[in-house]
Amino acid sequence: MRKNSPEPGRRGGKNGPTVEDLQDDGSRMANRSKPHRVLGFFFLWIGVQAQMKIPPEIVQQWASIFSSQLRDLSTKYSGSLLLQKKLKDVEPIVKMVDVDGGDLVKDYADQIERMLGSKMKSVKRLAESAEDADLYHDFNASLEFDYYNSMLINTADEDGNFVELGGEFPLEDNEHFDKMPVNTQQSTIQVPTNVYNKDPDILNAIYNSEALNDVFVGNFQKDPTLTWQYFGSSTGFFRIYPGIKWTPDTNGVAAFDCRNRNWYIQAATSPKDIVVMVDISGSMKGLKMTIAKHTINTILDTLGENDFVNVIAYTDYVRYVEPCFKGTLVQADLDNREHFKMLVDELHVKGEAKIKNAMKESFKILNEARVNGQGSMCNQAIMLITDGAMEDFRSVFEEFNWPDRRVRVFTYLIGREMTFAQNTKWIACNNKGYYTHVSTLADVQENVMEYLHVLSRPMVINHDHDIIWTEAYMDTVLPKTKELFNTKAQSLLLMTSVAMPVFSKKKETLSHGILLGVVGTDVPLTEVMKLAPRYTLGAHGYAFLITNNGYILAHPDLRPLYKDGKKLKPKPNYNSVDLSEVEWEDADETLRTAMVRGETGSHSLNVRASVENGRRPLFLVNEYFYTNIDDTPFSFGMVLTRGHGKLMFVGNVSVEEGLHDLTSPDLSIASEWTYCETDIDPAHRKFTQLQAAVRYLLGKEPDLECDELLLQQTLFDAVVTAPMEAYWNAIVLDDRVEPGVETAFLGTRAGLMRIMRYAGVETRVAKKFLTPVDKDNLFTVDHFPLWYRLAAENPAGSFFYYPVNDKGVKFVVATTSVTVSAQGKTAMAGAVGLQMSLDLLEKTFWAITKQASDTDCSNIEGLCPLSCESDDLRCLLVDNHGFILLSKERKEVGRFLGELDGSVMSTLIKMGMYKKVSLFDYQAMCKNSHHHASGARTLLGPFYVAAAIARWIFSNALMFLLDLNLCGLWHSDYFVDAKAGYHTTHKQKKVEALVPCETAYPGFTYDTSIKEANSIIKCGRCQKMFVVQQVPDTNLLLAVTEANCDCSRQYGPIPLEPKEIKYIATVKCNRMKSQKVRRRPESCHAYHPKENAKDCGGACSISLSIKLFSASLLLSGSLLRMT
Repeated sequence: MRKNSPEPGRRGGKNGPTVEDLQDDGSRMANRSKPHRVLGFFFLWIGVQAQMKIPPEIVQQWASIFSSQLRDLSTKYSGSLLLQKKLKDVEPIVKMVDVDGGDLVKDYADQIERMLGSKMKSVKRLAESAEDADLYHDFNASLEFDYYNSMLINTADEDGNFVELGGEFPLEDNEHFDKMPVNTQQSTIQVPTNVYNKDPDILNAIYNSEALNDVFVGNFQKDPTLTWQYFGSSTGFFRIYPGIKWTPDTNGVAAFDCRNRNWYIQAATSPKDIVVMVDISGSMKGLKMTIAKHTINTILDTLGENDFVNVIAYTDYVRYVEPCFKGTLVQADLDNREHFKMLVDELHVKGEAKIKNAMKESFKILNEARVNGQGSMCNQAIMLITDGAMEDFRSVFEEFNWPDRRVRVFTYLIGREMTFAQNTKWIACNNKGYYTHVSTLADVQENVMEYLHVLSRPMVINHDHDIIWTEAYMDTVLPKTKELFNTKAQSLLLMTSVAMPVFSKKKETLSHGILLGVVGTDVPLTEVMKLAPRYTLGAHGYAFLITNNGYILAHPDLRPLYKDGKKLKPKPNYNSVDLSEVEWEDADETLRTAMVRGETGSHSLNVRASVENGRRPLFLVNEYFYTNIDDTPFSFGMVLTRGHGKLMFVGNVSVEEGLHDLTSPDLSIASEWTYCETDIDPAHRKFTQLQAAVRYLLGKEPDLECDELLLQQTLFDAVVTAPMEAYWNAIVLDDRVEPGVETAFLGTRAGLMRIMRYAGVETRVAKKFLTPVDKDNLFTVDHFPLWYRLAAENPAGSFFYYPVNDKGVKFVVATTSVTVSAQGKTAMAGAVGLQMSLDLLEKTFWAITKQASDTDCSNIEGLCPLSCESDDLRCLLVDNHGFILLSKERKEVGRFLGELDGSVMSTLIKMGMYKKVSLFDYQAMCKNSHHHASGARTLLGPFYVAAAIARWIFSNALMFLLDLNLCGLWHSDYFVDAKAGYHTTHKQKKVEALVPCETAYPGFTYDTSIKEANSIIKCGRCQKMFVVQQVPDTNLLLAVTEANCDCSRQYGPIPLEPKEIKYIATVKCNRMKSQKVRRRPESCHAYHPKENAKDCGGACSISLSIKLFSASLLLSGSLLRMT
């Protein structure tokens, strides 16, 4: 029995009945007045008398003839019978192999482990070098040192001279680095705009890190598969290898700060539980509240999926910003962090601050999590954000935190006022935390980062170099990343990073636990997944990786991008997609739980899969095999489909014979597969996979590392399929090719393809079909071609026909599987097919579906002669999923029958000829309408702009004097709001933003046991007769219906559009805060007896004109009141 997921509800047409509601409309007429009833019966009688009778035997005859002609056309031009015969001939020399998933998953996991292990070794060498360089360096406050600033390199001034820190820096396009211009002999330094690039601390740290250059180069020579290597300094600079020219944003700003990146934060600290307490009393209004919100958001950005969090707002009462999360901690994944940010943005000031109750509530949350074994079970901290702390908190700390001080308290004093600085600092210093004074938006980033350095102290003092692996992410910082959105499969865009902290080894600073920075390297997940080659997994098989939290690292069904207008963008939650949201048939999460726990095993599931963008449901039995990847938080899984997916054959031919056929002009192999590893030796990167394979087999490149089994099978396939080239060419030479026959093709499990173009590119309708841009129909890293997968689920020798609508270009594809049998077993050897134009199919179809005018109709009951060309008839060719292949109206081709004729489709569903399949998408994006700006700001529009800009200019001019810090521009919420206010003044429009959601949608499949169906549909004043007949030996149905009876009022369309699944508040809350099974990181560094907790921050000493300071406050206050 199939296991069905819970469905949110039945879906019926809005304007008509569902299948279960089908009924005679006569009952609706019974309640009308007598004259109307008589008139109604009169029209009904006319309708019955005028009813057209379609003889089923004629439709059956048409279907039979069409089947024969279609089969002849398909077999002749595809050559399927010849290919099957050639496979039959080699059966005595092939060997059947049962694919052992258990052995295979361990073998692939070992390879992945070795690959990731080499990356970890590279990172360790970087960390050792960086620490040694610091150990033997004495700080020099007057150090003068030039370095390659990645923003300035190759930049000349007006006189043509290179600018300071921007000398000549050779760059060359490099295939290994996505064809970016790089320098593999040298690294460059990126410094955020808000960090002074000649600060003595910066210069000394950059000077130290020069020692990494040789290690970068050495690592790359030892492991040429390495990509970006880097060092992120705690002072803010970022050293990247190979060296690149850094591209600023559109404002000319380098806003990238390596200390904000997940790899830096996770390496610098152990997992943590955080409760953020924010003061929303009346004294926090205006700029203070803006700074406080930005501080909360910055804290949230420092958290990852191994951390837990909650946010409390307080006045004279305690308020959870998300009431659903009351009294608990939730995982700080991307979804929850963004949810908190949205709620924080809606906070408003009111009342008087009473901090004690909020502090007690925060301690209770953390204590309960620790006692119950929830949360991170490591660091715990409270973040207090306020403009003043007047109460006495000693009793609270004595009750909840002293003497052990398990919970650190970090305090952020917001605003210019320093009246309560000592109280706020006392709280932090007496609870192993850190105090900072945040007076401007520009201060937020640096001050928030201080807490990470405090949490890192125990690890630094212990000198525990924990290696961390990040969750999957998409690097949108480096140039050309967005170009890849349009050129790579979505599932191949992600990467993970391996990183390690770098500590100061100097004895005099040991108790301070000084973190120098973090070293790391990126690992593209596509390179990892190539270690599980597609050919061993079969047509529907695949491999995937998940994290210790159950989130997807790599999976062919992961869709991290969505279309916003014409642009592709990352989804807000793209890297926190849970395995249960992709493998949704795993309803009880048996598979997920086992993998998260790092177990090794297997599991079987009946699944409702789908192909062609979810339009075509497939019923498969998937065998899952899984194991952990040692020394990482990852688990590896792979899927084999029961049946053809677990069986393959191996043939053997001589290299000489195989090479002759492998170099045929009509032959190609999967360019994204790894037949030979061309990325190890830079000299090999210029070769395509086919060129590399041929050179290796010829002995010209003996150093190439190649997949011997794959090459052996590719050579065998080349020999077996070689007669197809001669066969196709003979058709072109000896026979006039039927107009509309455009392309013949075949593909094998080894990724080999042969293509015959019967028509030239200038006359072909399907110009993109099987070209490099047609990824859906090619062998790629994450899937077999669509035509191959459809053929795999269809009986061998029987063609599967389906329509294609490529942006208005419509054509038909026919495909069938070919098999080989040996040792009493049968395996799928490949698929062969034909692509043809609609014109050709229509010409054949319309010629068959009409009777001659002199037809003998004496023994026929019903309309005779019958013709599909008649305006009284509507004839359709429909496939097994309900999509129209042929119609008089070209615009209907490719559309779903139920959308165009709900009456016929509803009746076929009721009769059981088509079955509805419920499908779900847990990665969907739905519209969420809202207004950007409030009405009040709209009224103040232009003035608000002027006031906000003036305030920003004055405030930031002052901040330049205070901080020499210029980053207020891109952090200023007021400047952004000013622009929003300006735009909404002129055009207040409703913006339909897309947000992550869950959807349900139907698919339909034909029940092959029902060969024919005919019925009369009563539609008010008329009746519609239809006859549906299976076209033998195909997946097609011939439907003939009466054309003049409109049933749209009684039967609404049956849409395929997804419908959002909406949950009631309590269910939604439970889903949001539910904690799935997860595996905690093995290491935790929360305490060290030698930690110097007295280093707990303090107010900066600032000398400034009192008059200037007072003037700024007066003007800022006036502008606040006006805006």
